[in-house]
Formats: sequence, structure tokens, C-alpha cells
Amino acid sequence: MLSLLIWLPIFGAVVIGLLPNQVSALRIRQGALAITGIVLLWTLGLVTQFDLNNPGVQLQEYFPWIEVLGLDYSLGVDGLSLVLVGLNSLLTWIAIYCSDVNTNRPRLFYALVLLVSGGVAGAFLSQNLLLFFLFYEVELVPFYLLVAIWGGVKRGYAATKFLLYTAVSGALILAAFLGLIWLADASSFAYDSLLGQTLPIGLQVLLLSGILIGFGIKIPLVPFHTWLPDTYVAASTPVAMLLGGVLAKLGAYGIFRFGLGLFPEAWAKLAPWLAVWAAVSVLYGATAAIAQKDIKRMVAYSSIGHMGYILLGGAALTTVGIVGAISQMAAHGLILALLFHLVGVVEAKVGTRELDVLNGLMNPVRGLPLISALLVLGAMASAGIPGLVGFIAEFLVFQGSFAVYPLQTLLCVIGTGLTAVYFVILLNRTCFGRLDNAIAYFPQVTWREKAPALILTALILILGVQPDWLTRWSEPITTAMVAAVPTEQAVQQIVQVSK
Repeated sequence: MLSLLIWLPIFGAVVIGLLPNQVSALRIRQGALAITGIVLLWTLGLVTQFDLNNPGVQLQEYFPWIEVLGLDYSLGVDGLSLVLVGLNSLLTWIAIYCSDVNTNRPRLFYALVLLVSGGVAGAFLSQNLLLFFLFYEVELVPFYLLVAIWGGVKRGYAATKFLLYTAVSGALILAAFLGLIWLADASSFAYDSLLGQTLPIGLQVLLLSGILIGFGIKIPLVPFHTWLPDTYVAASTPVAMLLGGVLAKLGAYGIFRFGLGLFPEAWAKLAPWLAVWAAVSVLYGATAAIAQKDIKRMVAYSSIGHMGYILLGGAALTTVGIVGAISQMAAHGLILALLFHLVGVVEAKVGTRELDVLNGLMNPVRGLPLISALLVLGAMASAGIPGLVGFIAEFLVFQGSFAVYPLQTLLCVIGTGLTAVYFVILLNRTCFGRLDNAIAYFPQVTWREKAPALILTALILILGVQPDWLTRWSEPITTAMVAAVPTEQAVQQIVQVSK
């Protein structure tokens, strides 16, 4: 069941890339939609086969590949990866659906999107470190081309910056993986065989630091974030949805899977510093967003702050905190995709993203009332208003971390308040006020443009009212991860032994 999620999009990318020039862009788009639709339905079938009471890896697939390198084709899914696999399938379908029907070079565009989808799914499902790294690197060049070819202003600069940062990220992660294999004298990159390794705590901290920085660039966390605003702003709307909704979650997944999962003792030792790192990222992202005049850039900076909540939940090392962190991955992906889509519609209809120009879009006759109303709801969800999916994710993170790190948690709560500030600024200047007669009577928003926003809004509302439908998948694996972390006394004993 798992291989189809990887290889159907990749095979589809090859087929679309080889189509003759006579095939219209509309037909190519329909084919890509059909492929991603099958993947999405297959993912829903995967959910029905998942055992909620089993914290281990399920639906495993395995066969030897290059044994001399310790590389095997090993796939599996658990409560940590299942939610993210579903998010990847959904947002890829939505990204293709809301793409421009008349996009230039459609064969290349849709082939690259499908290739990204298959590579990300492979990374989420891999149970071998080297296999994970191969899939992790698959998305590098496609995303570079998606930004460089179909991006907006400064797309070349933004794409190159993304490429360089992501290349450094991959190099650090590979170095940490190779170091672990060498120091642990392991014969394979199999994830299960590396669990419970007994390296000295100093070496564990060193390897964990490489993983944290490598995946911290991908998320990104401050100070490795400078590629994000340029890349998100330059990217087209569908690509921005995938960058923020899927790619950033791949970084967060890597921190939990290979950081906390492989080095629980070192994680416990570094956890206080991780909580500080999280608070800094939250406050920086929020304050930087307040200073922006471009609404797309404001949403991009908001992503930096909200990803900090994920790190805070992981640093707390409590079941509630980590469940909240995993829920925040999904919630942030849905909310950010909605906001980027709505900003893209506003830009397409009004012709600008500048706060100093936009006003009165809520006007029921001449404005964009539905888009404005959904923008208000997306902002409320991002600010953690009760009844929406963003609230339950942030609440669980704060509840699970306050007893452990009260100061850092309070700083992150302040970040939530600042989120409300910059979204109030955005909404007050764009949606309300008097509509300028010189730019009134915008083109009508079609149902094709409304549909993605309505789907994402429905999920944000449903999961906000019924959060158990989101949190229950990750509870068993979260409990197992927390149980694997030694107590403070045990960590001190490990330190003494290593000395």
C-alpha cells in the first residue's frame, strides 16, 4: 500500500514529462489531478488499515537493495508519519487544482509537482536513514525549478538562495547519519537497528546538533530562516502552499524522528536550550510579521513563528506537548495553505499585495466579500481562536510545556498575542475601510478559485470542533517516544559513565 504513494506520482511525472507537445495544458492538468486524486483516495484507504492502538511501525514493506552500503528499501507508517502523509497528499491535490490552467510549460510544471509529492511521501515513509536521505534530496531541484521558472519578482535570487540553504541542510544531515553509523559501528542504515545505541553523551550531543541545524534550516528556525521570506514571496501560489504546508513539515518530522527518536538522552540534555530556541523563533517571526507591508511576506514570517511552537512541544518531553506539536504540524499546514491561496486570489483580482494600497475588500457589492470572510477565518485560526484547529494544537503545546518551561511557554503565548496583532493590521487595512472607487469592481471570483479555500476552511472548522480526529493518530507513538527518554537522574548517570 505504501509504495503506491511514492511511485505513482513519480511514474506520473515521467509520463507527463514525455507527453507530446500537441497535448493541451488543460489535459495535462487533468491528468495530474487524476494521479493526485488516486493518491489522496489511497491515503484515505491507508487510514482505514491503521491500528490506533499500535505505537509501532505498520504496513511495512521491505526488500534488500544495496546491502554493501547498508541501504534497503524499507517503508512503514506510524502515528507520526501518517498525519503528514495525509497532509502531503491533500495539499498536492489542492496545489494542482488551484494552479493556472494556462500555465506556461505545463508538462514540466506538473511533472515537477508530482515528483515533489512522491519524494516527500518517500521521506515520510522511509525506515532506513540512507533511503530517507535520498528521498529528502529528491525535492531539492524540483522546488528550485518551480520557483526559478514560475516565480515572481526576484525568483532567480530566491531560488538560488533556497538551493544553497537546502544543500547545506542535506550535507549536515548526511554527515550526522554517517557519523552515527561509523561511531556506533553499525552495519546498516536501518532505523530500528540504530534505536537504543549507547554512544557517549558527548558524541550524541554532537550528532544531534547536526540533525537539529540541518532540519532547522528546512523548517526553518531562527537564525536559519533568511531563505524563507524571499522564497515564499517569489513562489507562485501553488508552490508557496507546498513549501509552507509540506516542505517545512518535513523538517519538523526529521527533528522528531531522527533527533528525539535516535538520541533521547542527548535530546533531554539539550531540551532547555531547545525551548529557548523555540521562544526566540516565535517572537522573532511575530515581530517581523508586524513590520511587513506585503501581505504575502507577512504570512511567510508568520510561518517562522508558528513552527517554533512545534519545537517547544518537543522540548517539553511530555505526551501532551508532543501530541500538540504533531497536531501543530497538520494545523499549520492547513492554515498556511489557506492563507497563501487567499492572498494569491487577492493579488490576482486586485493586482497588488501592498497593505498601503488594499482596502475595502469586504464590500458586499464591489469587493471580494467571500474571500475576505475566509481571510478573517484563516487569520483567526492562525491566531489560535477556540473552535478552530489552530487553537487545539497551540493549547496542547502550551499545556504540555508550561509545567516544564513556564517562562519560555509564556513568551510563546505572547507570540500568539502578537499573531493577533499583525493579522488585525492585515484585516483592518485590506478587508475593511472604504473601497477606492478607482480600483473597484474587481473580476469575479470563480468557483474553481473558491473551492480550495472552502475545502481547507471546512477541515479547519471540523478538526477544530472535533480535535480527537486529529490527535488520536499520534497519541500511541507519542507515549512511546516519551517513555524512551531517560529521567534526569538517568541522564546524569550516562554523563558520568561517558566521562
